[in-house]
Amino acid sequence: MPPVNETIQVESAGARSRLSCFHRSGERSTVVCLHGFGSTKEDYTDLALHPAFAGRDLVFWDAPGCGQSICDKPDLVSIPLLVDVVDQALSKMQIQRCHLVGHSMGGLTALQFATANPDRILSFTNIEGNLAPEDCFLSRQIFDHPAETPQDFLNAFAARVREKPEWSNRLYAANLPVKVHPDAVAPIFRSMVELSDHAPLLETFIDAPFPKMFVYGEQNSELSYIERLTRSGAEVAEIPSSAHFPMYSNPQELWSRLAQFIDRCDQNDMDVRQ
Repeated sequence: MPPVNETIQVESAGARSRLSCFHRSGERSTVVCLHGFGSTKEDYTDLALHPAFAGRDLVFWDAPGCGQSICDKPDLVSIPLLVDVVDQALSKMQIQRCHLVGHSMGGLTALQFATANPDRILSFTNIEGNLAPEDCFLSRQIFDHPAETPQDFLNAFAARVREKPEWSNRLYAANLPVKVHPDAVAPIFRSMVELSDHAPLLETFIDAPFPKMFVYGEQNSELSYIERLTRSGAEVAEIPSSAHFPMYSNPQELWSRLAQFIDRCDQNDMDVRQ
């Protein structure tokens, strides 16, 4: 089936949103992908063209306050709100179980949703989603670099990211002004820092009862917890020639690793059911 664009109405924590969604129907198990801060569903839409995802049901949406999704109170957007949005969106689209993928902010959101609803998760792929305080190298800037207005912060944030010598940072920074509502930045970042500093995210990921994979860019290979993840039995994938944004720097390698992992999970699930 050809992809369709559709709108879903959701309400959480007093904020109403119209989610801009991309859906490609298929007979194979559903893959739901959540984008990171300052990104959109278009991070993933090339999966509909990738041969390894042929026949897969694909669902992506712009988070409230991001991309083409409209939120009447963007200053209320936070990780807990985004988790509730996942629940509502999957219910409205009648998705019972899925392979859940999340990058950065989306990875943290996906972790919170998946561990609260393990029976709905076929697998979870975390693409540099927050697992420890060290992962707040972007979000902690809301405290380290205060600004007079939300727009001033976003402008200065984009400038700082642009000058850091990492793969795809300039591409990411160039798109920030049109991909995120300035009023949504502070509440999202504050909630990300709060969870990263005080919640046992790494332990939660390791102890999760479903198949899981952590993906990171080669330039971030010194993350302190990668060795522990490897020892825990979770699958770990390093994407060459990339940093925090492997979907921009090396998408073919990222999509290939993702497809291989999801295919194995489907096969294992089928074997268990037989």
